[in-house]
Amino acid sequence: MKQPRRLSFLRIALLLAAAVALVAAFIWLAAPKPAAQNVEEPPLAGAPIGGDFALTDQNGKRVTNDSLKGKYRLIYFGYSFCPDVCPVDVQRMAQGLKSFEASNPALGARVQPVFVTVDPARDTPAVLKDFAAAFHPRLIGLTGTQAEIDTAKRAYRVYAAKGEGTDPQNYLMDHSAFIYLMDPDGKPVMYFERADDAAAIAAGLAKWVR
Repeated sequence: MKQPRRLSFLRIALLLAAAVALVAAFIWLAAPKPAAQNVEEPPLAGAPIGGDFALTDQNGKRVTNDSLKGKYRLIYFGYSFCPDVCPVDVQRMAQGLKSFEASNPALGARVQPVFVTVDPARDTPAVLKDFAAAFHPRLIGLTGTQAEIDTAKRAYRVYAAKGEGTDPQNYLMDHSAFIYLMDPDGKPVMYFERADDAAAIAAGLAKWVR
């Protein structure tokens, strides 16, 4: 006679367990879930920009893509004898970096500014030493043979051509004028145009440098 009562208690226990599980499921479904994190890709992610190069800096030291590994790089191609565009662009790049360094010293130290000449005939290491020192204490000025410069230009999709002129020491260079931001692995992150002022460059660094 006691068996039916034990079965009733068992049924009640099972029903209560099911009810508790159902309530727990409803609570879990109703609870707010964390929003999925959307990781924004860099504007130049996957672009075929950058690659191997071997050039000489203002101190006569060889610099390669691998020797800059681990550093973000701000890279600009120009020439020191440029009368207007290049000095303004390099100044914007330097000021943007200095602003970022002031607000984020540790991250700022991870960014290496680089100037690559497109006029190696005149931009010797000695010339680039004076040029680089005028803009930023950590600016690396790179030169090399024409073949070495051409390799770097191709890697970074840079256009440059010597203008017409009869004086071999007095001529202009026509060239593209972008400032590239590369990541520590040498992959492209974004580029800055001539319309981007120092504040825009600092903002770009703040967004992408980690």
